[in-house]
Amino acid sequence: MNKNQSWVATYTYILAAIMLTVYAMIVAKSLIQPLLFSLFFSILLSPFCGLMERYKIPRYLSVPIAIISGLLVLFGIGFFFYSQLTDFAGDTDIFRERFEEIAGNVQAFLESWFGIEQIIDFQMILDSIQNIIRENTSTLTSGLAGAASALTSIFLVPVLMFFMLLYRDFLKQFFMRLFGSRGEVESGTTKLIIDKVKIVVQGYLTGIIAVIFILAVLNSTMLLIIGIEHAVFFGTFAAMLNVIPFVGPLFGAVLPVLYSLFTMDSLLIPVIIMAGFYVIQMMEGNIFTPIIVGNKVSINAFIALLLLFIGAQIWGIIGMILIIPMGAILKVIFDEVDSLKPIGFLMGTVPDEYKSRKSVLAEKMSDFSERVGNEKDGKKKKADGINSEDTGEDT
Repeated sequence: MNKNQSWVATYTYILAAIMLTVYAMIVAKSLIQPLLFSLFFSILLSPFCGLMERYKIPRYLSVPIAIISGLLVLFGIGFFFYSQLTDFAGDTDIFRERFEEIAGNVQAFLESWFGIEQIIDFQMILDSIQNIIRENTSTLTSGLAGAASALTSIFLVPVLMFFMLLYRDFLKQFFMRLFGSRGEVESGTTKLIIDKVKIVVQGYLTGIIAVIFILAVLNSTMLLIIGIEHAVFFGTFAAMLNVIPFVGPLFGAVLPVLYSLFTMDSLLIPVIIMAGFYVIQMMEGNIFTPIIVGNKVSINAFIALLLLFIGAQIWGIIGMILIIPMGAILKVIFDEVDSLKPIGFLMGTVPDEYKSRKSVLAEKMSDFSERVGNEKDGKKKKADGINSEDTGEDT
């Protein structure tokens, strides 16, 4: 009876904690989202700040320099997309003309082969779409208002980043006193978790940026070879959507496929584009991400997909972007806490004996990335050993 009561009490506590956490994330999202973005970007920029401080630049100068540099990069990316979208918006008349041409061909085919006249009134479809947009103006307005509110909260991110980077040693000491004050073991575990979280977030963000750059080059090159207009915009946009695993690459490929369908004469072009994106994504999943990101975010595909669904339900698109690094941080904590290690095992990469067999091409790509990753790890360990000998430290 006591065991049953203990099990029920544990289940009740866990369920209540999950419900309260999700409720707090929904209610306080205008505060939590800027805090998380500030935390991740601060961890990303902290090595840059540390580099400047090693060259005797005061922290109150290194922090704003790092933040301003990051903002300039973001403004540059924003200006690029704004200019590309301006050019892309000029092709709307081409879409309408092409749609009317396709509609006329379909109608002529139905009439010549089946004797069916005006079974589909495409002009009525266009008018219906316009009426739907007109009738749902209030919904669109509320969506834009929500986007404006999100943009307003984004302005909090640089301010929060400034204080996080300025007081990063103080904040680390706070967590050490909060969780590591019970003894030497707890103190060591807390320090290990903080260091691992920093490594995981830095490795994930820098790896994602590098992978996005590589995918942008490959996507744009592939579309340029095929002859698609606005190839750089489509390729870069599809690469940036890669921050949302599984779903992002799919949506990134849809836009150039639809554009080629409306602007190119051959129906073979969209098929070639889909095949090109498929090959590039296979290379990304089996070569680029394993080599560049490595084991920094060792979350299996099932848990990643489940986290994406949870993030989308709680915070929408922003939740899908934030949930993977959040899950990686939680996995670090679970792996270091004895009572939570089974959950960390469930979230981790699946051992080879439990994996299903891949295709021949995927296996060759995985073997290649594994060899490159092992060589990179070996060189890193060798370099660390040399540095340790030079400084007189134990490896």
